[in-house]
Amino acid sequence: MTADHQTLALLLFSAFVAVTLAITTWVSRNRHGSAEEFYAGGRLFSPMENGFAIAGDYMSAASFLGISGLIALFGYDGMLYSVGFLVAWLVVLFLVAELVRNCGRFTLADVVAARMSERPVRIAAGTSSVTVSVLYLVAQMVGAGSLVALLLGGTGEAAQTWTVIGVGALMVIYVSLGGMRATTWIQIVKAVMLLGGTIALTVLVLVRFHGDFDQLLLSAAERSGHGQKFLAPGLKYGGDWTARLDFISLGLALVLGTAGLPHILSRFYTVPTARAARRSVVWSIGLIGGFYLMTIVLGFGAAAIVGPQAVRGSNAAGNTAVPLLALDLGGGADSTGGTVLFAIVAAVAFATILAVVAGITLASSASVAHDLYASLRRRNSKPRSEVAVARVAAVGIGVVAIALGLLARDLNVAFLVGLAFAVAASANLPVLLYSLFWRGFTTRGAVWAVYGGLIPAMVLVLLSPVVSGSPESLFPGVDFQYFPLQNPGLVSIPLGFVAGWLGTVTSAEVADEAKHAETEVRSLTGAGAA
Repeated sequence: MTADHQTLALLLFSAFVAVTLAITTWVSRNRHGSAEEFYAGGRLFSPMENGFAIAGDYMSAASFLGISGLIALFGYDGMLYSVGFLVAWLVVLFLVAELVRNCGRFTLADVVAARMSERPVRIAAGTSSVTVSVLYLVAQMVGAGSLVALLLGGTGEAAQTWTVIGVGALMVIYVSLGGMRATTWIQIVKAVMLLGGTIALTVLVLVRFHGDFDQLLLSAAERSGHGQKFLAPGLKYGGDWTARLDFISLGLALVLGTAGLPHILSRFYTVPTARAARRSVVWSIGLIGGFYLMTIVLGFGAAAIVGPQAVRGSNAAGNTAVPLLALDLGGGADSTGGTVLFAIVAAVAFATILAVVAGITLASSASVAHDLYASLRRRNSKPRSEVAVARVAAVGIGVVAIALGLLARDLNVAFLVGLAFAVAASANLPVLLYSLFWRGFTTRGAVWAVYGGLIPAMVLVLLSPVVSGSPESLFPGVDFQYFPLQNPGLVSIPLGFVAGWLGTVTSAEVADEAKHAETEVRSLTGAGAA
């Protein structure tokens, strides 16, 4: 990359960071420090504002950088992420959004604990939520490192390291000072920037091929070196049964995982009513749907214009396909247009990462303070002290995410997010659905559902090719790979549901019919909701 790229992109980075820090500072001067203000922004956001914020929270580095990179490298098989991420919102809309808003206050554990023994349920759900959040954060850190390494001409691990540390520091500042209100406005600004940048790139790609999408696909297939196989299933997930099962496992994780993501569920508490929560999801589906359709154009555009070899040469996992595409569309590395477009795309991607990590960090710190800390302290924790704990938790979570982000720097960000979705679908979704829809569900069933999905998912990831046993692993020099699939969802998601059922039927506890009736009425009507 030329010095012009570096200077312009760094100026745009700095401008976005300055704007977001200004928002955070302004919000921090106008808050009153209550738990409702810190966790839910006072529940004052409109459906449209919250819809944009949900879209900003959901359209992460995995979406903008990772999915496009996978499509550029693997063609049809890379599109699974786009389809899975979008279809998942139908599950959220019809099964989760309105009911969660009615039953909870700030976190997933609020919904489950409404009719259970609070302490064990909150500890289990809080532990699971923090685990999912940290896995999701790692993907954003990896995306930030890849982006800045490209910006600086691929120079060294030092740039990636300092970038990851810088992103971690910023996310702690956003959360600890501004809480949900600042985080929401940062996500809204980022969503507008990301959609604007994506629309511009999509139009430029289609103009390059005179609006002929068929010609775009044929050019991508020809340049890929795989011919028509590039446009058919099987390039990445074809062949033996292991690859096919991995495909099914990933699809399950993507479609079911969104409904169990803590930072997405927490967004439903920022609106005043359940109807507003449902309308927020409608807004977000429209925005997210349009975005994922455009990532397909960008992925095939990168394959046709830049070429998979150049993409892989810049970043083996494909995380830099979109910035390279922008560079070419603007006129090349030595042109003013290329410099400007590349810098804008790099800044948008960096803004995407900052906004998403802020949302995830807020959700995970809320789980630590509102669920884990408040449960261990029983009822001695006042709201103000709970908020202070959340701020400290944000620092600790930031440190862990930085360390893991440095370790996983060579993995594709969309793939890393797929692991987070698998854990969310395995541990959080079963306990959430059982709590909302099963009259006889008990405390033991809730705890078993969480740990019965969480522990197998984490163990299977550790024993999978992701961690050891192949050149692309985190630890390529060792081999303790005993589980053949890269994504554990096919095994761990059913185990979570089975564990919840088994814990309930073997429990001596009798389900409280009155509590269930109260929860059912509240979830369906909103009567008594916070």
